[in-house]
Amino acid sequence: MSTADKNHFMLNRSRKNLRRDVGRAIADFDMIQDGDLVMVCLSGGKDSYTLLDILSSLQRHAPINYELHAVNLDQKQPGFPEHVLPEYLENLGVTYKILEQDTYSIVTDKVPVGKTFCGLCSRLRRGILYNYAESIGANKIALGHHRDDIVETLFLNMFYGGKLKAMPPKLLSDDKRNIVIRPLAYCKEAEISRYAELAGFPIIPCDLCGSQDNLKRQAIKGMLRGWQRENPGRVETIFRAICNVSPSQLADSELFDFSGFESLRRANSENLNLMEVK
Repeated sequence: MSTADKNHFMLNRSRKNLRRDVGRAIADFDMIQDGDLVMVCLSGGKDSYTLLDILSSLQRHAPINYELHAVNLDQKQPGFPEHVLPEYLENLGVTYKILEQDTYSIVTDKVPVGKTFCGLCSRLRRGILYNYAESIGANKIALGHHRDDIVETLFLNMFYGGKLKAMPPKLLSDDKRNIVIRPLAYCKEAEISRYAELAGFPIIPCDLCGSQDNLKRQAIKGMLRGWQRENPGRVETIFRAICNVSPSQLADSELFDFSGFESLRRANSENLNLMEVK
C-alpha cells in the first residue's frame, strides 16, 4: 500500500469514528431537529474545522434536513491571517460570515499583566456570537468542545472555582435566547488531532491565549495525560461519571432536599402504621 493510499485509509477510518461519536451525541442529547439552522462557530483550530467537516458529512446522509452556517469572529489580533478562513469556506461551498470586532484591544487593555485573557475574551466572544445567531434566525449554535475539554473543565472548576460543573453537551443560555450544542462531546481530542492532520486543515493558532504559559488548563491537561499513561481509560471513566450523577450522594442542599428527610420518614412511618391497622 502506497503512502497516499495508507493516508486515505486512515482518514476514512478516523472520519468514520468521529461520525459515529458525533451521531451518537446528537441522538443522545437531541441536538439537531428537522428544519434547524445550525450556526457553526469556527476559530481556525482543529476542533472547529473537524466540527464543520463532520456536520457537513452527516448532513448529506441524515434522515432530517438542517442547514449549516459557518461563522468566524475576527478579533483583530495582530498578524491574524484574515484570508485563510474565507478561502477555505469558499472552496467548501458553505454559507458563512466573518464578523469583525476588535475584542483584542479590549482584552489586552483590561486584563492585568500576567493574568490570563481567556475569561474576558470568551465572554465578549460569546455575546457577539449569540447576538449574531439571533439576528439570522439560527436556533442552534454549535461549538467545537470535545470530550477532553469537558473533563478538563470539570477539574478547572473543582480546583480553582470550588464548583462541581463541566460543559453540558446541550445548553440553554441564561437569557433563554440561544441553544448551544457540542456535537463533539463524545470525541477524543487525540482522534480529532489525527483527523485534522490527515485532512490537512489550514490551522490558525490562537496567539492571544497560546502566548501565556501560565494557563491553568495546560496544567490540567498535563495532569490528565499523566493519569492516562498510568491508567489507560481513566479519562473516559471520568467522562462517564459526568454523565452519571447521583445528587443524593453529593452535598448541594439546593440540588437535593436534605431538609425534607424527617417529614419523609414520618410519612413513611404513618403509612406503615396504617397498613398494620388494615
